[in-house]
Amino acid sequence: MKNLHSIELFSGAGGLALGLHSAGFQHQALYEWNQQAVDTLLHNQARKHQALKGCEIHRADVREVDFSQHAGVDLVAGGPPCQPFSMGGKARGMNDCRDMFPQAVRAVAEIAPRAFIFENVRGLLRPAFANYVEYIRLQMEFPTFPVSSNIDWEQNLARLQRHKERSGAQKNELRYRVHIHQANAADYGVPQQRHRVFFIGFRSDIQTEWSFPRPTHNEEELLVEQFVSNEYWKRYGRKRMSDSAFPPSLLKRGIRLRNKGASIVASGLKPWRTLGEAIADLSRPTKSGSKDWLNHKLQEGARSYPGHTGSPLYRPSKALKAGDHGVPGGENMILYPNGKVRYLSLRESARVQTFPDDYEFTGSWTEAMRQLGNAVPVELARIVGASVAKALTRQTAQKSQSVSNETIQSS
Repeated sequence: MKNLHSIELFSGAGGLALGLHSAGFQHQALYEWNQQAVDTLLHNQARKHQALKGCEIHRADVREVDFSQHAGVDLVAGGPPCQPFSMGGKARGMNDCRDMFPQAVRAVAEIAPRAFIFENVRGLLRPAFANYVEYIRLQMEFPTFPVSSNIDWEQNLARLQRHKERSGAQKNELRYRVHIHQANAADYGVPQQRHRVFFIGFRSDIQTEWSFPRPTHNEEELLVEQFVSNEYWKRYGRKRMSDSAFPPSLLKRGIRLRNKGASIVASGLKPWRTLGEAIADLSRPTKSGSKDWLNHKLQEGARSYPGHTGSPLYRPSKALKAGDHGVPGGENMILYPNGKVRYLSLRESARVQTFPDDYEFTGSWTEAMRQLGNAVPVELARIVGASVAKALTRQTAQKSQSVSNETIQSS
């Protein structure tokens, strides 16, 4: 198998990087601006974490990086800051100075990789941003198109649309086939309901029939195991909850499935993984921390308030959030059946984000939790990355076979 090389922008604490490494990519360089996130990357590299071996880690403003030094890598990846498109970040979109999609496009233009993977929050797909998403997509399709700084983005969008209409004659132009897909991490085995949007592109000379990976897990299968077969409680090693302990909306769905009984048609998918399952083998965190688990210390002060009530153990966690000022309570808490709540420890949060247990987060609890709240789930990154790696490797194999056949015919 050909070694696949990559670089990454906006690396954060390394969620996407770890997943892509597991998918078969060797990172040449990671670029990140936040010092605390860079410290976490460097700390784990010093601890000889395999995913970061031989990788250059830079604290850098990507606007000042010359990406042409990485020309020839197979993949450019990254998660441009999501604040411009998230509700927590005020959703100013294209009017937000933190919008870094133009830099992602510039990296593709200067490197001309065989493929790219960029991810962001699902808020990007809100109707209010539809035209801007099309602007991003067209820039990614034609990354070397000269966007003018003398006119606004809507006028540049119109220019790009006209360019696409007549682009057939420009055969030597760098061009990509761009796919946009929204995915819920829970549908891919992550114990967290986290919706992300992926922009995935293949250079036009890369012949592949790639499509976004199909879900492997399913919510209804979890409900069947909890309300009908009781397999969930056996696997989880817990006594079955009484019906009255479930919220009314979920109970209604569960009873409907129970009444169907044997007539339920199996989907062939696995049940969603729950928060309880993800942290079942961890000891309860204490103030003094743990000798057995990294970053496993009790953080006190958790409380419920409207809209922030924690995540029950029998469901995937709510999406962890980084927060504007400190950490939002509800998304990063456990909600127990008796109504009490407590903060997830950093290790429990890392489990929710599918980071390996030997990966350590540095800085204060607030800073480390912010890194986790900004991260891409490692397992989701691996699954998406593996599909791209497979497509690139297959294309390389086909090209090699074609060259081999031509050599045989000419000899």
